[in-house]
Amino acid sequence: MVLMNVDHLAGVASRRQWLVGAAAVAGLEAVGFTQAHASDAVRRPKLTLAGPFALVSYPLMRIVDSGALSDVADQVEFATWKSPDQLRAMAIGQSADFIAVPSNVGANLYNRGVPLKLLDISTWGLLWMVSRDKGLRTLADFRGREVAMPFRGDMPDILFQLLAEKQGIKVGTDIKLRYVASPIDAMQLLITRRADHALLAEPAVSMGLRKSQSFPVKVIAPDLYRSVDLQQEWGRVFKRAPRIPQAGVAALKSVHTDAKLLARFEQEHAKALLWCQAHPEECGRMAARHVSMLTPEGVADALAATRSTMTLVSATQAKPDLEFFYQQLLDRQPGLVGGKLPAGDYYG
Repeated sequence: MVLMNVDHLAGVASRRQWLVGAAAVAGLEAVGFTQAHASDAVRRPKLTLAGPFALVSYPLMRIVDSGALSDVADQVEFATWKSPDQLRAMAIGQSADFIAVPSNVGANLYNRGVPLKLLDISTWGLLWMVSRDKGLRTLADFRGREVAMPFRGDMPDILFQLLAEKQGIKVGTDIKLRYVASPIDAMQLLITRRADHALLAEPAVSMGLRKSQSFPVKVIAPDLYRSVDLQQEWGRVFKRAPRIPQAGVAALKSVHTDAKLLARFEQEHAKALLWCQAHPEECGRMAARHVSMLTPEGVADALAATRSTMTLVSATQAKPDLEFFYQQLLDRQPGLVGGKLPAGDYYG
């Protein structure tokens, strides 16, 4: 089994990412967004932070568990959304205050009239092909094969088809997709030898690779390998940096015009992301407490594998990357982002 080279990820890139994050925190404090100024914000009875079981949510869990926003709210809780449909229902119903979203879903909701503001992008890529064949290095190598794909029409499916199309690969003809209900279902197909390849996001990749080598699963499971890195494919195909503005946090109607609270949240969000990266095992245990299907070891592996692509960047600063990404989606299927580029007030 091939795992990501953790030593490499924890070296120069790790130090650079920590310094970038630390600078972001320092920048917020330099302009006055410290706890000392929290008293200027209106105190709220409750704040709800919501997200999936993916890495984008772990800093939100840390904010809740650490009591970081206890000075601005009597109660702070984390709620999980389990599917794209549940995410959309939660955003439209305004049942959360801050919500982790795939970046295209944020744009789509905004363009359809849902009052929200995208605050940041913290996930710049966590998609890999997982395969029984360790020799597959590019998407073109998957010609003539079938790929298990979770969540038809969601971010992984969108990116896979976009990158394939840009390389002249016809999805459905050159590569067949087998849609499944969830990443867990895709990994089960791999482990039980009913599928040879799947596109998965972290932490499902790391959890699946660990499970395939654990007893008694390893008795029946095939050897599985971390194959094509879709972030690298993105960089190669578009001749850009290998980073995709994949997911971040949006503020919903209840808070999206409260500038002091938004600044306070972003300060703690940056600190929480740095904490997760500096304490992967402890972060893994925390995430497993919030979401029973997660394992501490799998989460720790996922944090190591994505250390170079988990960076908090404000939506305003990420706007050029976001608009390039949105334009690719608009050219292919306008409905994915609500038919147009979001207006300037979408970017927090």
